[in-house]
Amino acid sequence: MNAKTVGKEDAGSLFIKAISYISITVFALACLFPFVLMISSSFMREDEIIREGYKLIPNHFSVKAYEMLLNNSDALYKAYGVTIFITVVGTVAGLLMMSMAGFVLNRKDFKYRNFFSFLIYFTTLFAGGLIPSYILMVKYLHLKDSLFAMILPGVVGAWSIFLMRNFMKAIPDSLYESATIDGAGDFRIYWQIFMPLAIPALATIGLFSALGFWNEWYNGMLYIQSPAKYPLQYFLQRMINQTNIQALINQGAVINTADLPSQSIKMATAVLATGPIILLYPFAQRYFVSGLTIGAVKG
Repeated sequence: MNAKTVGKEDAGSLFIKAISYISITVFALACLFPFVLMISSSFMREDEIIREGYKLIPNHFSVKAYEMLLNNSDALYKAYGVTIFITVVGTVAGLLMMSMAGFVLNRKDFKYRNFFSFLIYFTTLFAGGLIPSYILMVKYLHLKDSLFAMILPGVVGAWSIFLMRNFMKAIPDSLYESATIDGAGDFRIYWQIFMPLAIPALATIGLFSALGFWNEWYNGMLYIQSPAKYPLQYFLQRMINQTNIQALINQGAVINTADLPSQSIKMATAVLATGPIILLYPFAQRYFVSGLTIGAVKG
């Protein structure tokens, strides 16, 4: 191979890399655009939104939407506290339970692992529905107006259990056999051998679980009655509904409806809701891809 051929290959590889980088950059900017538009629109005046629609650079900046949200700062902080509590407790409990389930279902010495795997898989095809779930939570578990009514339904997921089980298959059986010969029990093998090796899978499942708990509002609407126990998403939804109702009331009054940020408050609530959870992704990013690919190699 002469120098001319090598030069052509280098030029071709550089061209492909340049096209790849440009495509990825354009795609990243396209993904970033809605988030930037959301932030900028949250600082727009109401009359400007009605007149010109949402845009990246407002003519006049306004913080009325955030002022309206922060007028109920005590309730907002309580809602943040509730959401942080259910996110942390639900994610930690879910990781423990799903990792234990994946560990047990992969053990060849567990006689009924195929039977229990079928029962877990069956729940992905059929569900009891809203009414049986509500009766179970309220009548039998007595979790009406309890924070655990928002935690228990999302603690365990069938997909996450199978991801943990498939991840276990990538760990050699000889590792567990050696630990057993050395006198380690099942729980010690699980805690000291499996858990450190399962960090990529745990980070992947933990990210999905944390996002689910952070965005929790439906169970809060069903089971929570006390305003002090509202999760963040449900609290912000009620704020938006109250703002829209107030705008309708003010249409028949002398009050200028342009002063009521019924549109920009939607963007402001989205900023307050998504801002903190975004900080979680950089910590799990390094394990995210490896956790998905390793768990998907074997079925």
